[in-house]
Amino acid sequence: MFDNLEVFERRYEELNQKLYDPSVLSNQILYTELMKEHKNITPIVEKYREYQNAVRSMAEARELLEDGSLDRDLKEMADEEFQIAKANIERFSEELKILLLPRDPNDDRNVIVEIRGGAGGDEAALFSAVLYRMYSMYAVTRGWRTEILNANETELGGFKEISFMITGDGAYSRLKYESGVHRVQRVPETETQGRVHTSTATVAVLPEADEVEIEINPKDLQIDTFRSSGAGGQHINKTSSAIRITHLPSGMVVECQDERSQYKNKDKAMKVLRSRLYEQKLEEHDAKIASERRSQVGTGDRSERIRTYNYPQGRMTDHRIGLTIYRLDDILNGSLDEIIDALITADRAAKLQNTIDNQSEERE
Repeated sequence: MFDNLEVFERRYEELNQKLYDPSVLSNQILYTELMKEHKNITPIVEKYREYQNAVRSMAEARELLEDGSLDRDLKEMADEEFQIAKANIERFSEELKILLLPRDPNDDRNVIVEIRGGAGGDEAALFSAVLYRMYSMYAVTRGWRTEILNANETELGGFKEISFMITGDGAYSRLKYESGVHRVQRVPETETQGRVHTSTATVAVLPEADEVEIEINPKDLQIDTFRSSGAGGQHINKTSSAIRITHLPSGMVVECQDERSQYKNKDKAMKVLRSRLYEQKLEEHDAKIASERRSQVGTGDRSERIRTYNYPQGRMTDHRIGLTIYRLDDILNGSLDEIIDALITADRAAKLQNTIDNQSEERE
């Protein structure tokens, strides 16, 4: 079944040679591309070698078992080796199937995260601030860097909306599952009778787009400047450094007022606009092949409620996979790996089943 994996092994050895070639080492662009390819195929080659070792062990154990002159103790040892090798072959086969699933080409990208308060007024804005803090703390645990692009702060310390970039290895591969509606159930500080209120915030995770991928005609842009505003009169610039960019063909509007420099705000706003247009392009492409993209973790659409954070019960429930964890404080302090790992597993399982179904249809 995995005979074709020898091509990965040959390419792996070829890359090992090239990465020590002085002509490659002196070419930073080529070296980076080869290193990326090497990183992507290394897990496949390593798992394939484990699989091959298990196949050899099973064959050796079978040969011993078929030897009629073997005494009882040696036969028992050979049988144990046979069963272990057989179990390993099954396990490595399943792991290889997962590794061979098509990779999302955006997985290695940085991300732009946009959080907006939904239903619930001031409480929704405060919840948006909680989510921003959660993702910021998670980024720290992964060794990623966070940079605010734009923030519309409320007097109570919440955010009507906030957008920020997370830069780091594999940021999109893990955070892409966060897009959707997040719901919170808790007693607001302003609630005198102790009643639990329900509020929502929407999260959008956009892969950062390169300029070469999304070309924007300057004639399609309307750029306005204005004075930035802050909660309670704080952080207000006396110059018109804030930027509002309107992309006329799509109607998209992006604002950035976090920096005191008009140039920096424009640069950040263009990054957000480019990433939004890139996401729109991806959504249009995905719609054409929706039947091939069925997934247990949902569509990732911002209108889809994906998760509930219940403060009185100290629990988080991810509705897409039915996962409930009673460690809400840890999660809100950035401990998201358990949730994200479960979502990745469910997504891979769904894609693997989809591949199997497609192969069955082709055979029929």
